[in-house]
Amino acid sequence: MTGSNDDPRRQNSTVKPCGFPSERRIRSQQDFDAIYSAKQRAGDQNLLLFAIRNGLTITRLGVSVSKKNGNAIKRARKKRLLREAFRLIQAQLPAGLDLIAVPRPDREGDLTGYQKSLKYLSQKLNRRLEQKSG
Repeated sequence: MTGSNDDPRRQNSTVKPCGFPSERRIRSQQDFDAIYSAKQRAGDQNLLLFAIRNGLTITRLGVSVSKKNGNAIKRARKKRLLREAFRLIQAQLPAGLDLIAVPRPDREGDLTGYQKSLKYLSQKLNRRLEQKSG
């Protein structure tokens, strides 16, 4: 019987230690507008990162890739790489932030570059937001 617990195809499957569930994603235009209007941003050679406090115990990510980054295939690849980079290092990021990642159009990003950029820039923005509020 397909879908039952004794299905041999399901016995070897592993649970991802850190997934990217929908509650960690920013999708609504209202959330994007709020983050952009806070005007807290930091950038490096790979990314421009916007941030705002979200009042939650988790950090959420939104991705914005403009047409300057190339055709649909190139844009989709950058989005996948950014989501995967966030998924892999989300435990190392400061908690309680909403982030929007905008990849630089003149750079071909890679997974490790995006991971380093997300980690460094989110920590930088977290310090800046702490100084501003405290």
